[in-house]
Amino acid sequence: MKKWLLNFIDFFYPPFKKFMPLQTFRYATCGSANALLGLLIYFVGYKYIFAERIFDFTFFAFKPHNAALFLSSFISFLVGFTLNKFLVFDESYLKGRIQLFRYFLSFSFNLIINYFMLKLFVEVWHWDAIMSQVITAMVVIAISYFTQRHFTFKMKQDGTPTLTNLK
Repeated sequence: MKKWLLNFIDFFYPPFKKFMPLQTFRYATCGSANALLGLLIYFVGYKYIFAERIFDFTFFAFKPHNAALFLSSFISFLVGFTLNKFLVFDESYLKGRIQLFRYFLSFSFNLIINYFMLKLFVEVWHWDAIMSQVITAMVVIAISYFTQRHFTFKMKQDGTPTLTNLK
């Protein structure tokens, strides 16, 4: 399955070869697919699962848009980690549990950045919410790529094995 997915993604790479390395293209492709999946899950969750009504979770009640966001974020987190670990950054020398923890930290950090940028753009500067989200998403995606490449799925620069690889 991994080989088939990589071949499928890499098939579309040649026109982008002049603009970005293969790993960046794979990250952009997997990230875009995950973002679209997240939007689809949000829509289905909001409209059909939570039926635009408050979702009472025993100890806390979620407004439907928050419940859909929670559902979408949870699934996007799992799918995003899996795609990044096995397709984009598969040469990382870090153990899976360390990558998962670091991915969670990166995910949380990006969520906080997203929240505060939207708050600034929409509530303070009174920009259009949709345009603000587009700008915020571009910033968060760029930050996410670098944190995942250099922190979450860290790789040695020279390609030599590490003690983690040898265990």
